[in-house]
Amino acid sequence: MLFGTLVPQKELFDVVAKPLVEDLIRGKNGLLFTYGVTGSGKTHTMTGSPGDGGLLPRCLAMIFNSIGPFQAKRFVFKLDDKNGVDVQCEVDALLERQKRDAMPVPKTPSGKRQVDPEFADMINVQDHCKAEEVDEDNVYSVFVSYIEIYNNYIYDLLEETPFDLIKPKWNNCNTPVRNGDFIPPQSKILREDQNHNMYVTGCTEVEVKSTEEAFEVFWKGQKKRRIANTQLNRESSRSHGVFIIKLAQAPLDADGDNVLQEKEQITLSQLSLVDLAGSERTNRTKAEGNRLREAGNINQSLMTLRTCIEVLRENQMCGTNKMVPYRDSKLTHLFKNYFDGEGKVRMIVCVNPKAEDYEESLQVMRFAEMTQEVEVARPVDRPLCGLTPGRRFRNQAFREELARKLEIRGGPINGETEEQSALEILLPSFPPLPSCELLDINDDQTLPKLAEVLEERHKLRQKLSEEFAKNALTFKTILRELDSSIMSKENYVQGKLSEKEKIITGQKTELERMEKKIKTLEYKIEILEKTATIYEEDKRHLQQELESQSQKLQRQASDKRRLEARLQGMVAETTMKWEKECERRVAAKQLEMQNKLWVKDEKLKQLKAIVTEPKSEKPERPSRERDREKPIQRSISPPPVPNAPPVRLRHRRSRSAGERWVDHKPPSNLPTDTVMQPHVPHAITVAAASEKALAKCDKYMLTHQELASDGEIETKLIKGDVFKTRGGGQAVQFTEIETLKQESPTGRKRRSSPSSADPPADAANAEWTDVETRCSVAVEMRAGSALGPGYQHHAQPKRRKP
Repeated sequence: MLFGTLVPQKELFDVVAKPLVEDLIRGKNGLLFTYGVTGSGKTHTMTGSPGDGGLLPRCLAMIFNSIGPFQAKRFVFKLDDKNGVDVQCEVDALLERQKRDAMPVPKTPSGKRQVDPEFADMINVQDHCKAEEVDEDNVYSVFVSYIEIYNNYIYDLLEETPFDLIKPKWNNCNTPVRNGDFIPPQSKILREDQNHNMYVTGCTEVEVKSTEEAFEVFWKGQKKRRIANTQLNRESSRSHGVFIIKLAQAPLDADGDNVLQEKEQITLSQLSLVDLAGSERTNRTKAEGNRLREAGNINQSLMTLRTCIEVLRENQMCGTNKMVPYRDSKLTHLFKNYFDGEGKVRMIVCVNPKAEDYEESLQVMRFAEMTQEVEVARPVDRPLCGLTPGRRFRNQAFREELARKLEIRGGPINGETEEQSALEILLPSFPPLPSCELLDINDDQTLPKLAEVLEERHKLRQKLSEEFAKNALTFKTILRELDSSIMSKENYVQGKLSEKEKIITGQKTELERMEKKIKTLEYKIEILEKTATIYEEDKRHLQQELESQSQKLQRQASDKRRLEARLQGMVAETTMKWEKECERRVAAKQLEMQNKLWVKDEKLKQLKAIVTEPKSEKPERPSRERDREKPIQRSISPPPVPNAPPVRLRHRRSRSAGERWVDHKPPSNLPTDTVMQPHVPHAITVAAASEKALAKCDKYMLTHQELASDGEIETKLIKGDVFKTRGGGQAVQFTEIETLKQESPTGRKRRSSPSSADPPADAANAEWTDVETRCSVAVEMRAGSALGPGYQHHAQPKRRKP
């Protein structure tokens, strides 16, 4: 709701604060705070001015106007240190009052003291505002406290400790260092009670009995609140002021005289009136030093409040469950329960109409618009006491009527008075007395007649008394039965009413939940409609883009087909060209190779003529076993020499024959069948290296075979030393390699074409292949080398003359 600049305080109170006070009396919590930029009138709205009180004095006046005749005596209700309340009997409360009266300075202001004229006009509210529904069978007590949140610290403004000057510090020259600051009161701590409500530990809470007492306590703390002069406000609040009103209420007992001594039946409700410090920009206030730090803390706490409201709105509107950052500021942490639904929250946004505050006021109005969509109210069920309603005034009327009757009758004397009054009522029904006058001394009839009448009257009196007692007893029994019947009916009706109220409350809660759900679904539908519109727009754009891309792809495909046809023609033309070129080059190369073979044949014929001259016979090297077993088809292979003497195969002795060896021969190796075989005595021959074999030996030899570049098998003996490792295993360090290479004497020269013409007639007797092998294979022994005695076979082709 929007209010103008000339709106009276009463109208603002009736719309905003009055529902919160009514909820407070019903046992529900409430929070009211003013929000706006600095100098916009927040403190004026909360406290008012002389002659026109603000929201705070009007709230106090309405509370005490409503519960005035039903207030409990002092110290009947007593707050504990854990945000709870206890109820005391009249004796304990009386002792507490006597102790308070014995103190030289009372802790609570007295109601008989004269009101301070400084604020007397502010609480003199002419309109007698009062709550409509007040439970007359309850007793009430009001407690107030006043705190401020300064630089994100909580201070109690009602503490009796004064602001003392800081003791001067002494430097090295034994002179005091000047310091004009004051020692602030001790900062308070926020805690959480057993009902998960936040409260300030050790905060001073004063029990008040009237509006004057409560506002006097507020004014006392207001004088201690921190204010400062800035460029925008002469009395700018530098802290958030929180005035807390707690209302404790408990039902009367069945007699309607004393408070029911059950802690479960006590209801403690709270109304917090918060005067927030105004947000400000330092470039306008020109703040420095402490003022700058205060402004930073104020803006930070207000920003945290805004963030919490935004997260609550998002959780409510979008159905999310994000964590609300209450703990980022003491202000939001203190009122966490209100935002979670433990009461109603009302905010008054104050706006300054000055043009200089346009940007800041715009931000404030956006925040106010956002908070309108947040609902956190939750109903609170009050405990049922199960006693008859209206017992206070009924017992009071009974006592007044009894006192009136006793006053009329002069008061009760004894039991005979009641009996005499009953006899006086029944006296006309008795038989009349005869004449009692005695005229003669010898008269013996008057006295017997009188005695007889008196006896009859006495018997009748006794009979009437018995009948009256019997009727009275019967009437009392009927009254008791009637009273019990009325009580049972009242209890039944009260139970039915409570059940109906619970059903109505549940239906209201369900209705509110459904309304919230409807709002959420409407918001989601709106979002989905907007999203669908956006998606349709995107779909239309994508379809257009797809059509353009399809046309582009069709053009590219046609261009590709034309290019492929063109390239195929070029490839076919190029292939034919290169095939002809390759055939020409192959024919030229074949002619060149035939010429070279003819030159080599001529040279070999000359060499054969030299070799066949008479000379001393020498043993020829036997061919390999593998060549004897599996001869290779070669062009013009001469037969073996029949007169060659047999050569005895001998084993080549390894250099380390006296040591223990591991002879590692993989199963894939082929037998070499050579004369010089590696022979190592006492060796452990394995197909795969194992840790068990290595542990028994100190030398290692691996037989490795590979195919040389000329197509022959080359065998290598890789040797190494075995040593133990730190982990208990075995390791091999290779030290040398022995190479054994063999070549086929018939494989050096091959005919270029097996289908060529037959060789000359004398070629069958020419042993040119063995001569070439003997000339190109040599055995070299490196004596005295570092590797020790051993053989290396080198099969290197003989250099040929160009």
